[in-house]
Amino acid sequence: MPRRPARGIRGGAPGSRSRAISSLLIGVCPGPPACSGAHTQLFVDGLDLVARSHSGAAGLCPCRLLRPGGPLHPSDAPRTVRVASPPPLAPPFGGRPDAGPDHGCGGEPGGLDITVRLRGELVVWADLMFPDDSGRVVEEVRFRLGPYLGEIGRVYARWKGLGSGCGRPGG
Repeated sequence: MPRRPARGIRGGAPGSRSRAISSLLIGVCPGPPACSGAHTQLFVDGLDLVARSHSGAAGLCPCRLLRPGGPLHPSDAPRTVRVASPPPLAPPFGGRPDAGPDHGCGGEPGGLDITVRLRGELVVWADLMFPDDSGRVVEEVRFRLGPYLGEIGRVYARWKGLGSGCGRPGG
């Protein structure tokens, strides 16, 4: 995915992202042959949130994460959302021998969780921990509600339009 330059820090203390409005770009890896299973890619200000937060983790399946009313759809009450699962360990270390197309659709422990909430016309993702372009830790980001919901809807519609099911392209 092409990287967009991070938006400038606006307001707040130096180094604070508390008032900056971020951009969200969502991608989907369809699975084989590109990788073991379908997963969602979340780019915040052009930076891969999952890769920068939890090396080796994979975003959950689009049908699970992006569905209408699903976990990324904000509400006034904050809620914890699992956005990525760790890669399965190879047997005999406790991994699933059948790991493959369904990877990213399970509830494996040790994944990446964020807090999602609606605050007025802003969607706030909190409890983050990833480095920005300058190496500063990003702990919270904010998105405008309209473009945020539009991006989720666009990617989900494209995913469903391709006849893709959870974890299996064309399934």
